Amino acid sequence: MLKTTLLDGVQPAKFDTQITGNLLLESVSPDEVRAEKMVIGVRNDDGEIYRLIGATKMNSYVNAVEELDDMELVDELADLEETREGCDAIFGEA
Repeated sequence: MLKTTLLDGVQPAKFDTQITGNLLLESVSPDEVRAEKMVIGVRNDDGEIYRLIGATKMNSYVNAVEELDDMELVDELADLEETREGCDAIFGEA
């Protein structure tokens, strides 16, 4: 199961219910998510990361990325081989 957290003070995106409905997520603290091997950030309409999703195993990470991609969200780090803002992938609307 993937771990997730909403970041305090940041408005969730209008598509957030799709994320929580499509992925098996366990709500934990931000520190617990950041401790995971791979971290996915999700941006809201204002361009702020509001949700973090953490994965311990590569196949869980890949499944999450594919699911977010299927929701027509775009990974802004797809063509980069580096992390940004502590995330291995950052999804948002195009």
